[in-house]
Amino acid sequence: MARFTLPRDIYHGKGALEALKSFKGKKAVVCVGGGSMKRYGFLDKAVSYLEEAGFEVKLIENIEPDPSVETVMKGAETMLEFEPDWIVAIGGGSPIDAAKAMWIKYEYPEITFEEMCHVFGIPELRRKARFCAISSTSGTATEVTAFSIITDYEKGIKYPIADFEITPDVAIVDPELAHTMPKKLVAHTGMDAITHAIEAYVSTAHCDYTDPLALHAIEMIEHSLVDSYNGDMDKRDSMHNAQCLAGMAFSNALLGIVHSMAHKTGAAFADYGAHIIHGAANAMYLPKVIAFNAKDETAKKRYGEIADFMKLGGQSDDEKVALLIAYLRGMNDDLNIPHSIGQYGADSYPTEHGFVPEEVFLERLPAIAANAIGDACTGSNPRIPTQEEMEKLLKCCYYDTEVDF
Repeated sequence: MARFTLPRDIYHGKGALEALKSFKGKKAVVCVGGGSMKRYGFLDKAVSYLEEAGFEVKLIENIEPDPSVETVMKGAETMLEFEPDWIVAIGGGSPIDAAKAMWIKYEYPEITFEEMCHVFGIPELRRKARFCAISSTSGTATEVTAFSIITDYEKGIKYPIADFEITPDVAIVDPELAHTMPKKLVAHTGMDAITHAIEAYVSTAHCDYTDPLALHAIEMIEHSLVDSYNGDMDKRDSMHNAQCLAGMAFSNALLGIVHSMAHKTGAAFADYGAHIIHGAANAMYLPKVIAFNAKDETAKKRYGEIADFMKLGGQSDDEKVALLIAYLRGMNDDLNIPHSIGQYGADSYPTEHGFVPEEVFLERLPAIAANAIGDACTGSNPRIPTQEEMEKLLKCCYYDTEVDF
């Protein structure tokens, strides 16, 4: 038996934010990030709509990118004091992910962060509050997923929390919020979205319910992402829907080792002054992982089906896989994303010498590889790497060398 879970309601299209007026309850806490939602007036709109619906509203503001365990615990304390019956998270993936984890701690104050990270081990929620997610970026799709990513900065590791319990009750997918994204964010979130869709399609947990969502998302991203990056706002609207479809697919089909590697490298070199931004990490690693997974015949066939759906050409599955890899590398070029960690600048742009020194990468490689293999996303990858294979794969991602194993 398999399960397919989505939010009960998804409000979409321009003006969808007004759906907040129809909510029923007494107290709502609104979780938000560093300022763009306030700067562009969307936070004030959300609060006014909730107040119009009769809510007393409290804000949890300034949730940082790559939210920390400490931020989660502090926000949960605020919720325990305020006792909301609705948690509304507005912004990019970071405030929504943080709010999901706060929700768990609010409902179960004794739970530890380590217990939260037990895959599909969260106790039943909604005893105290329901959850609404409002996305302002077009990539993570956390507004419809059973996942949250929280960073333990002491360990330099991003941990995925995975459980259908944290799938939001309501998602609001209003493309007007995505118009505020800066160009670099459009690129990174867009590549995160296509990685979600491709990994979902080849995942060992894919099914008839997830495949159409993944394929249609890939097609929409193929036709929309680069134009959205270059300022076409109609294509920006299309990307906001596409990433949500990709989220519906991967929340149920799960992901693979592109995400395992991105989670475990993202904060691994923070002491050298920067993170490897999640979407950029996915963009760099995806072509290498496709080459690795395509050594599995079933995965190769499914990558070939993706290439056919994208009309990339090719006669054999090997040719189709090569064309898919070339297409994705070309998309990285169009979006000004590096091809390797060794060329990844502290500002995320391509450079001859990246911010991660070679000797530091090699020193930390065994631990990063072991952590990636242990990541929650690895189990549904079509090919499970050994420690040696994961180290070799990460080296290919550092040096931009061919995957031939």
